Amino acid sequence: MRDRTAARVGGALAVTALMVLTTLTGCSPGHERAPAGKESASARPSQARWQPEPGTDWQWQLSGKLDTSVDAPVYDIDGFDRTAAQVAGLHREGRKVICYLSTGAWEDFRPDAARFPTAVLGKGNGWKGERWLDIRRTEVLEPLMETRIAMCAKKGFDAVEPDNMDGYRNRSGFPLTAADQLRYNRLIARMVHRHGMAVGLKNDLPQIPELVGDFDFAVNEQCAQYEECEELTPFVKAGKAVFHAEYELPAAKFCAQSRKLRLSSLRKEYELDPWRETCAEG
Repeated sequence: MRDRTAARVGGALAVTALMVLTTLTGCSPGHERAPAGKESASARPSQARWQPEPGTDWQWQLSGKLDTSVDAPVYDIDGFDRTAAQVAGLHREGRKVICYLSTGAWEDFRPDAARFPTAVLGKGNGWKGERWLDIRRTEVLEPLMETRIAMCAKKGFDAVEPDNMDGYRNRSGFPLTAADQLRYNRLIARMVHRHGMAVGLKNDLPQIPELVGDFDFAVNEQCAQYEECEELTPFVKAGKAVFHAEYELPAAKFCAQSRKLRLSSLRKEYELDPWRETCAEG
C-alpha cells in the first residue's frame, strides 16, 4: 500500500525524567509552541548522532524471526518486537540499528494500545487493527510517543523510523492540515534527538523541502513505481541517506535510476520478512 509500511507483526516505559524537566521549565515542544516553519528539530549537537550517508546499504525486516546474517551495515527492525539483546548483537557485528515505530497511527496489538483515548483515534488506515491519530492533540500524544522513543533509546537503537507521518494526505477522520503535519513531524524529530538518536522522515514527499533540515535521513516506499524518486534529492544533496524500498517493480526497472540518484534501494516483499534484493544484485 502506498505511503504506508507494507506489513508488521504484532510494556510501555515510564516517561523519562528529561521530559518532566522540559515540561516544568516550559521547553517541551507540544502544540501552542513556535509556529510551524519556525521550529528547530535539533536539541543536541548533530555530531552526537549517527548520520547515514547517501548510498548506505540497509536491511528492512519487520516480520519473522530476525535474520542477522544479511550482509548490510544498517538494520531497520521493529522497536516493540525486538530486544535490547538483539540490538546489542547487531552492534557487535558492526551494524547500526533503526527502531521502527508507528507515530501517526494507533495499533491495537501494541502493549500500550489502551493508553490512547478514543478521542484521538480516527478512521482505519487500511490495515487491520490500525487507525489514524489526531496529531493535533499533542498534549495527549507527546507523552505517549516520548515513552515509545525512550524505549528505543533504552534498547540501544541508533535511530528511529517513525511511520504514518502523512496523515494529512489521507482520510484520517480529522481535518488535518499540512501545517499540523509539519508541527507534529518536527515534534517527533525533536523528541528522538533529545534521546541522542537519529530520525528518518517516512514518505511525506511534499514536505521534504521544509523538513530535510529536521531529519537525519529518509525512508521511502515505492517512489520509483509512482515516479517520485527525484523528490528525495534534497536529502542526498544534504549528505543524508535515503533508504528506499519497492515491492512490485523488479529491480531492473528502478536500480539504474536509484544508482544515479544515490538512493539506498531494495526490492522487498510486502511482508517485510528477511528476503531482499539490492540494486547491487539487480
